[in-house]
Amino acid sequence: MTTTTIAKETWAERARLAGLLATLTPQQWEHPSLCEGWRVREVVAHMTAPFHTAPLRMLGGILRAGLSYDRYAARAAWADTARLDDADLLRIAQENLRTPWPRSAGGAEGGLSHDVIHGLDITEALGLQRVPPERVARVLGLTTPRSLAYFGVDLTGCRLVATDADAAVGTGVDVPLPAHEILLVITGRRSLAESG
Repeated sequence: MTTTTIAKETWAERARLAGLLATLTPQQWEHPSLCEGWRVREVVAHMTAPFHTAPLRMLGGILRAGLSYDRYAARAAWADTARLDDADLLRIAQENLRTPWPRSAGGAEGGLSHDVIHGLDITEALGLQRVPPERVARVLGLTTPRSLAYFGVDLTGCRLVATDADAAVGTGVDVPLPAHEILLVITGRRSLAESG
C-alpha cells in the first residue's frame, strides 16, 4: 500500500466522518462512545488533537502524565471538550480533512488507523453508517504483534478472517467475522465472544 493510497483513504474517511458529525444532535455528541469513559465529543477532541494542540503543549502534558500517553490523552480529551464546544470540534475536523498526520504519531499509516478505529468508536455507539469494509481491511493489514499487545489482545490459535473484505489477522483456526468486528476485537472494544 503506497503512501498516496493511504493518504487518499484517510482523506475519504475524514470527509465521511465530518459529514456524519455535521448531522449529530446535541444528545448524540453527549452519547457514550465505544472508547471507555469518553462521550462522542471526547473522541472527536482526541481525533483532532494534533490539529488544535501545539506539540510542546502535548509534550508537557505527557510529561505531567508520567510519560503515559494514554493518561495524557484522557486528561486532554476532557480538558479540550471543556474549552471547545461541539461546533468548534466539527469546524476543526472539517478544516483538517487533508492535514498530514504527525510522523511522531505513526505518520500516514498511523493516521489512517487512528481515524478508522476512533470512527468506529463513534459510528458503532450511535448506530451510524460504518466504515467501508475495504478501508477497514487496509487498517487490518497494518496489524502487528506490537499493536495487539498494546490493546491487550491474545489471538492464540485464532485466525480472524473478514467475510466482507480481503483481510485476516492471526494464525490458527479460522473465525469468520465482518471486517469491522475484527477491528473492534483486535483493538479491545469487543471480546471475540461478543463478536461471534
